[in-house]
Amino acid sequence: MGLTELILLAVALGIDCLVVSFSQGLIFNANRTKNSLALAFTMGLFQGGMPVIGFFAAGLVSRYVQAFSDWIVFIIFLILGIKFIYEAFRKEEEPGISCIGFKCLISLGVATSIDALGAGVSLKFAGADLVLSSCLIGVASFFMSLAGFWSGNCFKVIPSKYLETLGGVILIGLALKAVLL
Repeated sequence: MGLTELILLAVALGIDCLVVSFSQGLIFNANRTKNSLALAFTMGLFQGGMPVIGFFAAGLVSRYVQAFSDWIVFIIFLILGIKFIYEAFRKEEEPGISCIGFKCLISLGVATSIDALGAGVSLKFAGADLVLSSCLIGVASFFMSLAGFWSGNCFKVIPSKYLETLGGVILIGLALKAVLL
């Protein structure tokens, strides 16, 4: 697998990070720099780390996880999306959520990187350089996550109830995409 193909793979895997981070950028009013960096770091770490796991567990884990990986992504994104929408209508207008929680970061990291686990299996069979591949995927996901977060943050003039609902709808859309496409 050549450098061009590895870059294209990194960008393709980073698209989910961009979209998820966009939905998070819609929500956060406080500590934006801290939240964007925490989210981008988590996305980059998971996206860069999962191919390593997939690479080494090519024959073992992939055959068990791959069969229902789309459903794992579906369930995580669906639960997060419903939670966002529920919380948008449960509370009165607030100044904003101040920090992304650790559980949320881990859930988003896992949900967006399951495809990267499968990519790691492919990288092994394609004879790709694992270190280069993992670094490219992690770095692309980090920067795409930052871009998504700050793009979403540009829509702050809209009341947070609607933004949180939109963020939830985006996550539910990603959940449906995982099982339908």
